[in-house]
Amino acid sequence: MDYQKIIEAVYAEVKSWENKGQIAQYIPELSNVNPRQLGVHVSTLDGYDVGMGDHHTKFSIQSIAKVLSLTLAYRLRGNELWKRVGVEPSGTPFNSLVQLEHDQGIPRNPMINAGAIVICDILVSHFRNPKKELLAFVREVAQNPDIAFNESVAQSELSVGYRNTALINLMKAFGNIDNDIELVLDLYCYMCSLEMTCQELSRAFLFLANDGIDPITQHQVLSLTRSKRVNAIMQTCGFYDEAGEFSFRVGLPGKSGVGGGIVAVHPEHFSIAVWSPRLNKKGNSYRGMKFLEQFTTQTGLSVF
Repeated sequence: MDYQKIIEAVYAEVKSWENKGQIAQYIPELSNVNPRQLGVHVSTLDGYDVGMGDHHTKFSIQSIAKVLSLTLAYRLRGNELWKRVGVEPSGTPFNSLVQLEHDQGIPRNPMINAGAIVICDILVSHFRNPKKELLAFVREVAQNPDIAFNESVAQSELSVGYRNTALINLMKAFGNIDNDIELVLDLYCYMCSLEMTCQELSRAFLFLANDGIDPITQHQVLSLTRSKRVNAIMQTCGFYDEAGEFSFRVGLPGKSGVGGGIVAVHPEHFSIAVWSPRLNKKGNSYRGMKFLEQFTTQTGLSVF
């Protein structure tokens, strides 16, 4: 497969189209990003590594980090995790209070805000310094010691996190939050502020394309069964209430973030990260979705 040729062709095509959508406005710091940027990077299991455009530019990965925090919590707690968070698609906005009330404080899945907050609560319970441990884990899977939180983005999110505060208080009322609310929200906002490039993201997610094993270091990040289940959650829940559309058009497990990033994996083949800051009405990168649809069409590679 000539990934370089395909990426160049798809990149040129998508770049020529109208750049629709809006950058995230509700987090003040994200509204300062240049909306014209577009980057893509592919990492394969056999060591092929290629990118185009702004693939070396760092950006706030936002909800993409939910996959990494889930992986860490899953390693620590195993199947006990699923007593506190479900695995079903939500079908509602990622910060829905109505659904959480209906489900008596048990989030539908770990990819929506409430679910990721529960995961953060688990990490706060387990670690004395959960931010340090989470960052160390991300650096480990990305094989890059320079990955860091963006302090300005984290503080920006904390300053306007009224909806997340409502979610965590509701879950606390139902007995599904064990720790101090401020500690958990602090970890959640710093987690979302993680800055990475497309290259770093595609590298970090390679273990999910390889049965839970880092193909370069041969380290077992997750067991085969747990890796399969994380991929399944990404496939069904990774794109807010547009997960079905992504499966229909792209056909890969993946996760998006309101920073404009998308990462997707093809088990036994590759990991790919795309970044373009303008979002569609569902909160997913407009050009990122278009790029991945064209990419899987041109390569003929999807899980279906």
